[in-house]
Amino acid sequence: MPTPDVPFGKHADEPARPAFVRPFTLTRGRTVPRVDLPFEATLVTTPQSHARVLGEHARALALCDGRSVAEVAAAMKLPIGVVRVLVGDLVADGHVAVRRTLTERSSFDERRDLLQRTLAGLKVS
Repeated sequence: MPTPDVPFGKHADEPARPAFVRPFTLTRGRTVPRVDLPFEATLVTTPQSHARVLGEHARALALCDGRSVAEVAAAMKLPIGVVRVLVGDLVADGHVAVRRTLTERSSFDERRDLLQRTLAGLKVS
């Protein structure tokens, strides 16, 4: 039987975890980003990104530079749909810019640049 000082299922030496917050509350119930934002889109912060941003938006902003939307979601340990909404807000407000992803019309140079950046990222890892 647990004591009042130790929550049920916890050990006395474990730090208390914050209460679970439903992810949709972070986006005020919104499920669609304000801008079109592919999962693989690479994000870069803008000079305006130093403006005051609070809460989960600030946490996302700190992770955006040079990462994809999917990588930011993984780092934040949040569902990608929630992170797309948060990052979409940052893009719409001018804090983050989105690098174009490749399309069928992408040039050879654009494709080579993506491969070089990918290889460079793998070498760092």
